[in-house]
Formats: sequence, C-alpha cells, structure tokens
Amino acid sequence: MMDIVKVLAERGDLAHLTLFLWASSSTSLLVWALRELANGARRLDDFLSEVTRLNAILSDEEWP
Repeated sequence: MMDIVKVLAERGDLAHLTLFLWASSSTSLLVWALRELANGARRLDDFLSEVTRLNAILSDEEWP
C-alpha cells in the first residue's frame, strides 16, 4: 500500500488518491447503512409477527 502511495505522490496524483479514498469510504458507509436498515426492517417484522401471535393467543381465551 505504501508503494502505491509513494508512486502516486511522485507522479503528483494525490488528488486521485484522495478521491479514491473518499469514494471508497462513502461507498462503505452506504453499504453499512443499507445493511443496518435491512436488519432493522427484519427485527420490526419479527416483532410484529410476535405481536400478531400474542393477539391470536389472547383472543382465543375469554377474559372475565
């Protein structure tokens, strides 16, 4: 990795290296955020199915 940085620094392409690092980190952050959003939707779906199951159990019983 340091060899790549050294070559880019010698050629004056630090802007390209900076742009690549920014794009990589932005893409990684987007992938992480989408994964967390999908996990949250899955947890919400699990919660709602448990609430539905609980409602079905409680509606079968008669309350005094």
